[in-house]
Amino acid sequence: MDSVDARLERLERRCRRLQGLTFAALALAGVGLGTAALKPAPTLGGELVASRLVLNDAQGMRRASLGLDDSGAAGLVLHDGLGRPRALLGVAVDGSPRLRFSTAGGESLAELTVYSDEAPRLTLSKPGGIDLFAVGLQVDGSSRLELADADGRPRAILGADEHGSPGLMLVDRRGQPRVELKVGPSDGASLRVEGRDGEVFQAPAVLQ
Repeated sequence: MDSVDARLERLERRCRRLQGLTFAALALAGVGLGTAALKPAPTLGGELVASRLVLNDAQGMRRASLGLDDSGAAGLVLHDGLGRPRALLGVAVDGSPRLRFSTAGGESLAELTVYSDEAPRLTLSKPGGIDLFAVGLQVDGSSRLELADADGRPRAILGADEHGSPGLMLVDRRGQPRVELKVGPSDGASLRVEGRDGEVFQAPAVLQ
């Protein structure tokens, strides 16, 4: 018959084996939970859902970012080699799409925006935010092209009204029209020229 000491030793060995199996099972369960936590959340249709996506180059410099700004507008921004934003493709909160190219300092040089689904407008600017060239279509079907001076004042305006009748207007530095050339809906043309002293020449009639 086994002694009491022998039976106790066998019992202790069994307990140690059970403890080892328990710890191994807990370790395997922990690894499984950790692996599950590292897996991305399941999405529908293979889509990746995120609020912002940033791409960096090999030097860690930001080169592109996709996300929402403070107003809730969505946009894709492309950065130069120094991480400065230079190009933007976005959609405003009201649904107006926009394409913009900027200087290294962030000032717009060229911008194309579509308003109300049918009124595109293209502007070319100089550093400082002054528009020198603008062309666009209006919601009523009219069109307009503006050439401005160095201070952003429109000096030459070429356009056509909603009926397609063209016109050209030249403006002085005070914003006063000096030359107006038009072709009406009936194909009749008119010319009006105003001098610096207020004298006016108009064709087909001359005004004194």
